[in-house]
Amino acid sequence: MTEKLISRRLIFIIFCFSAASSLGQSKVITLNIDPSEQYQVIDNFGASDAWACQFVGQWPDVQRNKIADLLFSNDTTGNGQPKGIALSLWRFNIGAGTAEQEAKSEIPDEWHRAECFADSNGNYNWRKQAGQQWFLKAAKTRGVQQFLAFNNSPPVWLTRNGRGFADTGRTNIATDKYPAYAKFLSAVISGLKKSAGVKFDYISPVNEPQWKWSDNKQEGSPFNNQEIAVLAREIDKEFIKNKITTKLAVAEAGSIQYIYQGSSKNKGNQAEDFFAQGSENYIGNLPSMANLISAHSYFTTSPYERSVKDREALAGKIATVPGLKFWQSEYCILGDNDGEIKGNGRDLGMTAALYMARVINTDLTVANATAWQWWTAISPYDYKDGLVYIDKNKTGGAFYDSKMLWVLGNYSRFVHPGFKRVAADIGTGIQNVYLSAYIKGKQLVCVVINNSSKDATFSCMAGGREMVVRRTYTTSASGNLKPGYAKSVVTIPAQSVVTLLGRIK
Repeated sequence: MTEKLISRRLIFIIFCFSAASSLGQSKVITLNIDPSEQYQVIDNFGASDAWACQFVGQWPDVQRNKIADLLFSNDTTGNGQPKGIALSLWRFNIGAGTAEQEAKSEIPDEWHRAECFADSNGNYNWRKQAGQQWFLKAAKTRGVQQFLAFNNSPPVWLTRNGRGFADTGRTNIATDKYPAYAKFLSAVISGLKKSAGVKFDYISPVNEPQWKWSDNKQEGSPFNNQEIAVLAREIDKEFIKNKITTKLAVAEAGSIQYIYQGSSKNKGNQAEDFFAQGSENYIGNLPSMANLISAHSYFTTSPYERSVKDREALAGKIATVPGLKFWQSEYCILGDNDGEIKGNGRDLGMTAALYMARVINTDLTVANATAWQWWTAISPYDYKDGLVYIDKNKTGGAFYDSKMLWVLGNYSRFVHPGFKRVAADIGTGIQNVYLSAYIKGKQLVCVVINNSSKDATFSCMAGGREMVVRRTYTTSASGNLKPGYAKSVVTIPAQSVVTLLGRIK
């Protein structure tokens, strides 16, 4: 019998025996992983360098290297403890030039400003964004496989108002400036390949185009669908002209709902408007266009039942466009989330991390996301927006790893690009336990979230076929990806996320 046939027939069954005190259940919980029922192929797990890396990348070597290790390293200590979470994609923010404007930018927080590689005379300076370029190099050196460049705003010398944010919700660049914008992006991609030694796999030229961006908190510009399509065609022409193979990724929707609902004449229904043949704004046939659409999971994660319905609708719309993939390209904990958790207030512990884990699980298992990317890797703020937190000091300071960092690592460290999600079922009536599973060849990765107040004990059986469980990695209040050897019984501690590594024979 061929290995493929064996894999298709194999159903890995885990019986989770739980006393009445465990998960509040008295019955045996049966968990089925079926490698023959396969879903999306994972592209990456990532985070962005906005905005702190512009300063942290120029901190003393010891400090910045330790932070880079936390984000990118795939190394372990002598006892098998991971040094970092091994992100597989790094997002680089191409600045619009508000940093050079200083106070005249009208953005009061200088940490939210960004430098620009070019001036209004077309002169390029590749020493700009030096701190961010340091992190680009650090990511590449540590094995990060994919890189994406993104803009929040066109360069200020191309905008209508000469600033990095818009007036009254109007798109902040005139259509006749799109060719110059495309030329700038092309030059940046080529220039960074030389100055930082990094080839960008993707570029995302607009960010959350549905929002007005008329406050002064950060760089940003709105776009409607027609404007995005026209801009994409200009970038495509410029990339072809300059033989740039970087792929365009659109459209960083401010909410996943804009992908499948709303008016395509304005800013909604983007999956159909951009990728359905015959649409007025069809750009799916552009040689430079990646066959993916991206959106942010903000404002759609609570309550859980509603988040599932939203993602079912999203997945249904994506499925109508052959071959189209969905990327969840930005998330952190914002707002009050229907009273479940507030974005305000730094949380280095498991409360925020478990909420984040549930969002990841839902995006992967319901929305079929092929990529999951966190907003900002490094934060100086009292907010649930960072993986690593720092003192707000431009020249150096203390840094603090969060449990959100390590919970993301329960996925990014082990579910590498090319792994395929497979069916994982725990039946009905089981509360506060979430699971997903992935295979590549004979390798199996299973991520279990136990958000209950009791430990869960798993007895592992292969239903007549051998399943070798090699290691477990547990993130909880007492450890960060703490390694362990799986035995015949595996305990998933209360309030933890555990990754199980195994092999299919």
